[in-house]
Amino acid sequence: MTKKEFEKSLAKKMRRHTQLIERSNKARKDGNGIFTRYKYPVLTAEHTPPFWRYDLNYKTNPHLMERLGINATFNAGAMMFDGKYIMVVRVEGNDRKSFFAIAQSPNGIDNWAFWDYPVTLPETDNPDVNVYDMRLTHHEDGWIYGLFCTERKDPHAPDGDTSSAVADCGIARTKDLKNWERLPDLQTHGGQQRNCVLHPEFIKNKYAIYTRPQDGFIDIGKGGGIGFGLTDSMEQAVITKETIIENKVYHTIKEVKNGLGPAPIKTKEGWLHLAHGVRNTAAGLRYVLYMFLTDLKAPSKVIKVPSGYFMAPEGEERVGDVSNVLFSNGWIVNGKEEVFIYYGSSDTRMHVATSTVEKLVDYVLHTPEDGLRSAASVMTRNELIKQNLKHKKK
Repeated sequence: MTKKEFEKSLAKKMRRHTQLIERSNKARKDGNGIFTRYKYPVLTAEHTPPFWRYDLNYKTNPHLMERLGINATFNAGAMMFDGKYIMVVRVEGNDRKSFFAIAQSPNGIDNWAFWDYPVTLPETDNPDVNVYDMRLTHHEDGWIYGLFCTERKDPHAPDGDTSSAVADCGIARTKDLKNWERLPDLQTHGGQQRNCVLHPEFIKNKYAIYTRPQDGFIDIGKGGGIGFGLTDSMEQAVITKETIIENKVYHTIKEVKNGLGPAPIKTKEGWLHLAHGVRNTAAGLRYVLYMFLTDLKAPSKVIKVPSGYFMAPEGEERVGDVSNVLFSNGWIVNGKEEVFIYYGSSDTRMHVATSTVEKLVDYVLHTPEDGLRSAASVMTRNELIKQNLKHKKK
C-alpha cells in the first residue's frame, strides 16, 4: 500500500467511525407500555476509537492492519456527570482481557463517544488477571465508588488446570472519573463474591453493600441470592454478617442464580431495584432482568417482587459471544424522572431502554407476584381475563 492509498483508506475508516457515532437512534414503536427499546445498540466494538485498535503511522503499519482488536463492549455502569450521560463500559480485547472505558452522550440515546483513554485502574498487591462489570454509586459521602468483579487464577487449582478462577469484589473511588484510587477488595465470609453494589446512602452510619455470595467461580453451590451487609469503612471494607434478602427460587427465572444490577433508585414508595435472574435450559443458561422494591427506611427488606421477567433478550440480542443473555449494571434517572436502562446483550454490545420512575414503580407495585405453581398462575390470569371481559360488556 502506498502512502497515498494508506491515507485514503485511513480517511475512509475515520469517516465511517464518525458516521456510526453520529447515527441517530430511533425508538421502536412496538412495546409493552413499561419501557421502550431502540433500533440500534448504543455501543459496539466498532464504536471504540480506531486509534485504540490501529497503528495510524504509515512507517510502522504500512498496510493499516488492526494491531489491538476489540471483541466486545458490554455490561456498563452508568451515571450523570457534568450534565452528560456517562457509561463506564466493560471493553473486552481480542486477548479476552476486559478493562474499563468511559463513553458519554448528550442525550443518553445516541452520539455515544469514548474518552480518548481507557480507565487506568490501579492494582492491589495481588494483581487482577481480569476486571469487569463495574457498578457506579455516587455516595452521600461525596465519593463516586466503582464496585466490580476482580478475577484471579485459583491458587489451589491442580496442575494443568488453567481455567479455575476466584472472583472477589474490587473497589475503587474517584471524584472526576479520571483519577481512580484503588481500595482493598471487599472481605466477607460468603466465599466468592460477584455482583456487589454499594447503596447510595448510609444505613445506621455504616456503608451498606448488596452482595452475591457463591461457593465457586461459576457454580453457586449452597450460596446464592442477593445478600446485604454493613461495613464501617470503604477504605477497609469488611462485612461480618451477610443476610440473603432475595433468594433464588425453584422453577422461576431466578432458579439457578440472581444478582443485583445497578445501585437502587430512591422513590417515594421505596428503593427500586433492577436485577438479573438465571435459569438453565437445554440451550444453556438464560439471563433475564427483573425488578423488586425494598422498604425506604429498611432497604434490606423486600416488599414487592413482580412475577416473571421485566426484560428478556429478543431478536439479535440473543446472539453473541454468550448467547441468550441480558445483563444490566447501569441505569440513570435524569431531572425529568426519565429512566435510561443500559443493558448488555449476549456479552457483546450495549443497548438502552427508556421508561420513567412512575411507570417502573407502577409496574412493580401492580404486577401480580409469582404464585410458584401452574394452577396459581392460571388463577391469576383468569382473574385478569374476568375483569377485562366484565369491563368489555359495560
